[in-house]
Amino acid sequence: MNNVKSKVLVAGANGTTGRIIIDVLKQSGTYEPVAMIRKEEQKERFENENIETVLADLTGNLSQAVTGVKKVIFAAGSGGKKVVEVDQEGAKHLTDAAKEAGVEKFIMLSSMGADNPAQGGELEDYLEAKHKADEYLRASNLNYVIVRPGSLTNEDGTGKIKLGEKLDGDGNISRTDVAKTLVAALDEGVRTNQTFEILKGDVPIREVV
Repeated sequence: MNNVKSKVLVAGANGTTGRIIIDVLKQSGTYEPVAMIRKEEQKERFENENIETVLADLTGNLSQAVTGVKKVIFAAGSGGKKVVEVDQEGAKHLTDAAKEAGVEKFIMLSSMGADNPAQGGELEDYLEAKHKADEYLRASNLNYVIVRPGSLTNEDGTGKIKLGEKLDGDGNISRTDVAKTLVAALDEGVRTNQTFEILKGDVPIREVV
């Protein structure tokens, strides 16, 4: 019996959502998380939990970050400060590195509204960056899933969501349920090469993903 867990690189591991993704991966029994961090001082938190870390910057050389990993979750974000450098070009840079390394699947955390940034109001620049990153991934020939949640909340997850290629209106969803959706999308053959939106809902994640 093969009990070897697939390594999954998490870009943005030290962010609020990234930390939850790491925890969900760790609890999965299937995957082994690798936390991609930018600063040496971020290492200790993960190493105390026996989680492998790799020091890398989305604007720098990423070849070491993707060495030995089977799959990638991009959950990094600039917080609106460097949307082009991080949310757009950083995502594209990691896409290139993943392709070069033969990564089996790339999961992109995007955003509702990324399909039509011009209607994003004050978020237009951010949504435009996400749109370009999503389009780049689609054209990369990597196996991908692009997940576009509504507004993220810090509420407890319910394990249930609403999912559709395009959902009416806007709404929100807990970071925990987003993390669980991203991890569910890692599985072989699940939603491969698809883009979808998610909000809080009443269908179990495993059923709808």
